[in-house]
Amino acid sequence: QVQLVESGGGLVQAGGSLRLSCAASGSTFSSWAMGWFRQAPGKEREFVARITWSGGNTYYADSVKGRFTISRDNAKNTVYLQMNSLKPEDTAVYYCAAGPTGRWQSNEYDYWGQGTQVTVSS
Repeated sequence: QVQLVESGGGLVQAGGSLRLSCAASGSTFSSWAMGWFRQAPGKEREFVARITWSGGNTYYADSVKGRFTISRDNAKNTVYLQMNSLKPEDTAVYYCAAGPTGRWQSNEYDYWGQGTQVTVSS
């Protein structure tokens, strides 16, 4: 059984930064694609960023490009999301996801964390 545990969320003022972490169990972490998604109240879950198993390729939603950075440390079974220049519209529950073929859609990922709340005040 795979478990993903997010941490690092919180309350921050607009323009501030947060770094989310997602710790994964399981020996196959280094072979999985990892993604971050978010869901704001009353909205559908949306793609934020993803990283390939090697960390060699990263992809971002247009809304976060240039502000967020996804990275991974396979030795620590952890994926990160560095979020800079945060805006109130970034407020959401952020989820990490894992799977061998994860790309842009949430149904392409097999495992999910419980989510961590990010609130950006104006």
